[in-house]
Order: sequence, then C-alpha cells, then structure tokens
Amino acid sequence: MAIKSFQGARSKESGKKEFNAPILVEDYMTKKLITFSPEQSILEVMEAFAKHHISGGPVMDKNGFLVGIISEADCMKQISESRYFNQPILDKSVEKYMTKNVQTIPHDMSIFDAAGVFDKHNRRRLPVMKNDILVGQISRKDIVIAALKLNAQNWK
Repeated sequence: MAIKSFQGARSKESGKKEFNAPILVEDYMTKKLITFSPEQSILEVMEAFAKHHISGGPVMDKNGFLVGIISEADCMKQISESRYFNQPILDKSVEKYMTKNVQTIPHDMSIFDAAGVFDKHNRRRLPVMKNDILVGQISRKDIVIAALKLNAQNWK
C-alpha cells in the first residue's frame, strides 16, 4: 500500500525568505521637525529643546534652505561663555553658535549605511535631504529602533 503525502504541492523556489521590510532612512526618519532660524536667540532654542524634549534641530534660512544645525552642545558653549564673561544668555543668536558645515544624508540611503555614517562622524542626528531640500531628520535612536524592527521580522 502506497503512502500519500498530505503536504500539498511544493514551491519550486529554493526556500529563500523574501526581504520586504523597510530599510531606507525615509522609512524611519522624523518628518515633523522643530526648526530654528539663524536670528533666534539661544534662550528661545533652549526653551524649545526643553518644551519638545529634543536635543537639537535644523536651522533654516528665510527661503527654507538648511543653513546649519543647533544642538545642546552648541548651547553649552554659549552658557559657558556667558558665565565666563558675565553676560546674559538672552542676546546671543543661533547663527553665532550653530554648526554651519552640516553633514546630511539622502532620503534613499539604507539604515545600514546611515549607521556607518553615524559611527564614522560621531553625530547624534543627521538632516535627511531629497533634491537638496530638507525632508526629515534621523537620529541614532531611530537607527536602533529600525534595527530592532528588522530583527523582529527577518534576522531569526
């Protein structure tokens, strides 16, 4: 008596898993950004950092183009100088303390390549660009979250 298989028809594929999880920077970046202007005071920036629980953000000119990035570290420089020179924090502008040569990454870069950029350049956040226009920002934490999501789906 013959034994019949109840497994059904087998696929002719080699059994490889299809990788369909999102792996691009644009899939994990923050799109609703708190932005600053070069004319804003450092005090306003520090208040925004505290209010929105952020540690930095892009600086945009009047035409909406990225001209710098301001971070808590930049604010620390101002706080240190104001104490040393016994000057108030109120009158200092973002333009004086922001980082002007901003490293950016493209929206269609993989999170793995972005992780390499973070590692190589020791940044906490990177502005994300599409056709020379700021479309978002990605942080180290975003990359870690992306890796955890990919691990849950595909790295078993």
